[in-house]
Amino acid sequence: MKNTILIGACLLFAQQLVKAQSSSYKPVEGKIMTEWAAQVTPENVHREYPRPQMTRENWVNLNGLWNYAIRSKGQAVPTSYDGEILVPFAVESALSGVGKTVGKDNELWYNTTFSTPKKSRNDKVILHFGASDWETEVFVNGQSVGKHKGGYDPFDFDITDHLKSGKSQSLQVRVWDPSDEGPQPRGKQVNNPHGIWYTPVTGIWQTVWLETVPEVYISGLRNASDIKSKRILVTPEVAGIVDGQQVKVSAWKDGNMIAEQTVNPAEMAKLTIKDAELWAPGNPVLYDLKVELLDGKKVVDAVGSYAALREISMAADENGIQRMMLNGEFLFQYGPLDQGWFPDGLYTAPSHEALVFDIQKTQDMGFNMIRKHVKVEPATWYHACDKMGMLVWQDMPSGDMGNGWEMKVGVLGNQSDRDRTPESEAIFREEWKEVMDDFYNFPSIVVWVPFNEAWGQFKTKEITEWTMTHDPSRLVNSASGGNFEMEGTKITGDIIDLHNYPDAKMPDPEIFGKDNILVLGEYGGLGLPVDGHVWQQKDNWGYQSFKNQDELYARYAGLIEHLGKLVEAGLSAAIYTQTTDVEVETNGLMTYDRKVIKFDVSKMKSLHSPLYNK
Repeated sequence: MKNTILIGACLLFAQQLVKAQSSSYKPVEGKIMTEWAAQVTPENVHREYPRPQMTRENWVNLNGLWNYAIRSKGQAVPTSYDGEILVPFAVESALSGVGKTVGKDNELWYNTTFSTPKKSRNDKVILHFGASDWETEVFVNGQSVGKHKGGYDPFDFDITDHLKSGKSQSLQVRVWDPSDEGPQPRGKQVNNPHGIWYTPVTGIWQTVWLETVPEVYISGLRNASDIKSKRILVTPEVAGIVDGQQVKVSAWKDGNMIAEQTVNPAEMAKLTIKDAELWAPGNPVLYDLKVELLDGKKVVDAVGSYAALREISMAADENGIQRMMLNGEFLFQYGPLDQGWFPDGLYTAPSHEALVFDIQKTQDMGFNMIRKHVKVEPATWYHACDKMGMLVWQDMPSGDMGNGWEMKVGVLGNQSDRDRTPESEAIFREEWKEVMDDFYNFPSIVVWVPFNEAWGQFKTKEITEWTMTHDPSRLVNSASGGNFEMEGTKITGDIIDLHNYPDAKMPDPEIFGKDNILVLGEYGGLGLPVDGHVWQQKDNWGYQSFKNQDELYARYAGLIEHLGKLVEAGLSAAIYTQTTDVEVETNGLMTYDRKVIKFDVSKMKSLHSPLYNK
């Protein structure tokens, strides 16, 4: 009886402790919030598995309340902290519980502890970060385990040798982010937010997690497909490989194995899929994969994944105009410019439900594509696009601005490339490669966009041609909005991309259509501020503002009517600005807090449907 009472008392104390930790957290007040913000707690914050393209069961989520400190740049690990921060929300965000700016002269420090992972003697423990902006150094039990530079790509460290005996381990993280005062990719972040430039995002902004793996383990997968041979192609990477070990790759559909092959590590498995279905909007067929590392008959390691049969290409139509082809057929691609910002979490959605909400509403309105604009999302976002059948154009986040651009005869941006330092160039190249490699497996991504509107654009021909060589399976839009490298009428890359506000226009098909895919990379920007749902009460703007939803819809319907004529004339894709309002921009399909949809969803779908039948 005494033991029962003692156990009960311990459980009650633990429950009270958790409740006390939760009650100590609250978002920063003063900004509009999404409906999901009220549901965020330290215990439930982003608990979903963060790497859907390579899954394991043995993992631990480290999101929650950590300690934080803002200190002058260059100081040692702090001995005291300023308060608590909710990871993985950036320190400037409301949902972090902090809402402070750091700046280039300071560093943001984190401190937490985690339980010693259960593992066998030779197992390794890997510490993963979905993303942290920008320069991140990680300490385990007071020892530095490594540094990472890059705000948008996932990274990890093997911390096995830094673990100590006992039940608990300490973790400190140092982050430095100069925002727009440094040369690094940073997208729309600036220290002085205004217009189309938004609040800085400093520090951890995606899930932090631990994974236990065997001494020899599957460290990566590269999934592709060949629709002509109806094959899924899987190339496994194995860390610490031992002679004689092999990898068995199998494909599954509805719980049934439909193909398998055993190959040597680093050798490509080619799985022929009987009765294969091609992935496309409206038919997002995915095949589950199981990848097992074998030592004889013993399974040393195993991961889950998935793949699709999908091909993106270009080909001339009956008029000799280059068209964007999906699985060998022309499909007009139409979607919003998607910035991926939230008023409460900034770069980080309040929850997975919130993250997927934007994709779902976009699809409900009849769009079949999203241009992810100068930001990279968590892997779970692309996984949702894969499952829902949403095409994605992926921008590289811009940085090291300085050069401008100007319109030339209403068709092309014309500006010389920026002269960037060797350090700045190296930072860009390294992170662009990492982004392309880390998100290669997602079939929803069909276009890479290395540059936008000459923002920090440099060595355009070289970067574009490298991008095309590094991933020949996708199309490349070298410079969305202009500032192209040209030889005659041929643009470097596959696409010529015009930006025009607010009306729909296109590059001249007679001049450019024989060699390039014709795209309207941005247009629209029709604004409607909704009282009670704006970032600030005054000085909001859109490219053209309206008084009510009826006026807004009437103008938008006129844009679509003209857009349809451009599709018939040779336009392959268009992007409307934008998915949601963002800070002082009020030109979204939805308000920034996602509480007001400015357009009738069913009317929008009916309006868009004819575009895909041209």
